[in-house]
Amino acid sequence: MTILLPFLLQISKSAYANIEGDALYALRQAVKDPSNLLQSWDPTLVDPCTWFHVTCDSENRVTLLDLGNAKLSGNLVPELGKLERPEYLELYMNNFVGTIPSELGGLKNLISLDLFNNNLTGFIPPSLSKLSNLRFMRLNRNKLTGRVPRGLTKLHNLKIMDVSNNDLCGTFPTWGSFSKLTEESFKNNPRLGPELMGYVRYDDRDGN
Repeated sequence: MTILLPFLLQISKSAYANIEGDALYALRQAVKDPSNLLQSWDPTLVDPCTWFHVTCDSENRVTLLDLGNAKLSGNLVPELGKLERPEYLELYMNNFVGTIPSELGGLKNLISLDLFNNNLTGFIPPSLSKLSNLRFMRLNRNKLTGRVPRGLTKLHNLKIMDVSNNDLCGTFPTWGSFSKLTEESFKNNPRLGPELMGYVRYDDRDGN
């Protein structure tokens, strides 16, 4: 058994590496990459840890996806939710369109989610309220609509959240983790304002 253990551990690493490689390759297939920054993303390799713009830990699990200002365009794919231990998703200043995948709410180790300066539409997924380790969430300068999920107030590690310059509506909470935020985090959403204490809260029909 002692002899087999290193071999079994290696198989386990390879299995996770293949799952994560498939997830990242799904992103590559979904986007246009005029600068060929993703040229090294070869699905035939054992794991994605040798790919440019990808950082892994000692167990070959992806911890950083660094694709900020990469001139990419296309959709974010739900397969990103299959990454096992990402801490940083840096996808800002591109031309991503479509919705934010709700599957990102399953990335329990995530510390930073940077999607600002894209053309993302749709709602802020309520599933993001499951990201208990999240410290930085920047979704500003997109075309997001709908309400601010109130479950985000439970993210006690949250230090910076910016949803400014979207088309969000309704009110935003001013308690919990949001008590540390200023109105700058929500500015330039013409139909959005702070929730005043003592007033009836908006109907939470979106499950937020």
